[in-house]
Amino acid sequence: MTGQVVGVDLGGTKVIVAGLRDHSLGESLLVPTELGSSAGLIDQVVGMVKEVRDDDLRAVGIGTPSVVDFETGRVVSSVNVPLADVAIRATLGERLGVPVFVDNDATVAALAEAHDEELRLTARNLVMFTVGTGVGGGIVIGGRIYRGATGAAGELGHTILGMDLAGAVPAPTRFPQPGSLEFVAAGHALDAVATEAATRQPESALGRLRAVGRPVLGADAVQAAHAGDFAAARMVELWGQRLGVGIANAINTFDPEEVVIGGGAARAGELLLEPAVRVALSYTLPGVGRRTTIRLARHGVRAGVLGAALLAVHELEEVRR
Repeated sequence: MTGQVVGVDLGGTKVIVAGLRDHSLGESLLVPTELGSSAGLIDQVVGMVKEVRDDDLRAVGIGTPSVVDFETGRVVSSVNVPLADVAIRATLGERLGVPVFVDNDATVAALAEAHDEELRLTARNLVMFTVGTGVGGGIVIGGRIYRGATGAAGELGHTILGMDLAGAVPAPTRFPQPGSLEFVAAGHALDAVATEAATRQPESALGRLRAVGRPVLGADAVQAAHAGDFAAARMVELWGQRLGVGIANAINTFDPEEVVIGGGAARAGELLLEPAVRVALSYTLPGVGRRTTIRLARHGVRAGVLGAALLAVHELEEVRR
């Protein structure tokens, strides 16, 4: 593709924008997200795109933590950014004068992870888990994003890992449902087990934090685990085991070439990856996933903006067909 595309990673705390040209992603522009209103946020995105765009800008891709109707580019629902029911594709397209494509942020991150550092497509079938405040997911099938019938495919955090079925099926509650992957493996779940570990083992690094009145969070557990604290390492291992069950479900369903773990969880590195892989393989049906690699995300914090830019590239190519 000749010309430039611009990727926008529109998150609940920051917006990252970068231009992509000739398989090279330019320097990122990063600012705190304007959360006051949808109009203010749209203005912010327009201004940032104009800062990085070239005269031969061809399209803009956007990843947002929202459920998106991809065909219309309208945000169906959005919790962390003020975009619910906003026709962001049409609005930004009119203001920027180029085609705009909008998708879920975890979905575009999965598209980025299907490409290597030289932006060559290396995994045509991939499932990605983005584990942070929640658990999101993205699916790539045949080298293309899989969106499902309504554009909402990939909500892997809401798959159920465990449920008491001794009697009638429990009545559903608000999301995330008890027993779901997000309920047991998102950041808040690690916060809870870290706090419990600090209470039970006051002599541990986490216990010492609690003793001085500090809240004990999942990030503290990861840091202490890397420093060699046994109690913290055990909490991260349990976290990885829970994630491993979710990964097994994904392998049994999609038999992908790669399963990728991204988001804040990737900072735990091998301490999380090893138990996740071990449990995932033990719960995968024999014969399924024989060619599946489970790994940490390679593109780090730039996966979102890179994936958004690649979204624009792919959709422009689709239009030309």
